[in-house]
Amino acid sequence: MEGVGGTPPEMLKEESQPSHVLPTSFEANSLKKSNWGFLITGIVGGTLVAVYAVATPFVTPALRKVCLPFVPATTKQIENVVKMLRCRRGSLVDIGSGDGRIVIAAAKEGFTAVGYELNPWLVWYSRYRAWQEGVHGSAKFYISDLWKMLQLEKKLELELEDDARVIACRFPFPHWTPDHVTGEGIDTVWAYDARTFRGGAKRTRSTHFQLVIQIQ
Repeated sequence: MEGVGGTPPEMLKEESQPSHVLPTSFEANSLKKSNWGFLITGIVGGTLVAVYAVATPFVTPALRKVCLPFVPATTKQIENVVKMLRCRRGSLVDIGSGDGRIVIAAAKEGFTAVGYELNPWLVWYSRYRAWQEGVHGSAKFYISDLWKMLQLEKKLELELEDDARVIACRFPFPHWTPDHVTGEGIDTVWAYDARTFRGGAKRTRSTHFQLVIQIQ
């Protein structure tokens, strides 16, 4: 029997079938690639979350209105601080001690050194590093907020003794003239002697005191 226009019926049935059919193997490969994509995305996302969880306590000092990232002291900066401490003795206090590098270096030079840092994670890490370096007996670290110390210059002028030396890292004090400056760029260190920035006013008691201010 002939179909329409002389075309056999079986040919008409074949022509009515869809012309584009995806192979089963192609569909399986696409599904496999999609699963791998989800797996890789999950691994990358999980890794980023883990890195953020570990790094955040070290990078961000704390939640506060003025939030400055932790920038560790460079090897050259530590060398410059130690240079400013030569021929001196007694105790040293580091305000904003970070991971404790300067305090530990000062303890190795024979100073009784104390570091104050807002970030508790950095304080605990500093204590571990001091123990690891064998100076935990002369290097102590405490959690304290530098930003509560308003008018720091005035406070130091009133409370420090004549033989005290204040060392500022990265940024100088705005109203003092340094007695010594060493280094350049981010490694610059400024040293201020109390009898100089006090402007002639004297205090008689001697403490042999050094104060390091790290302003990130």
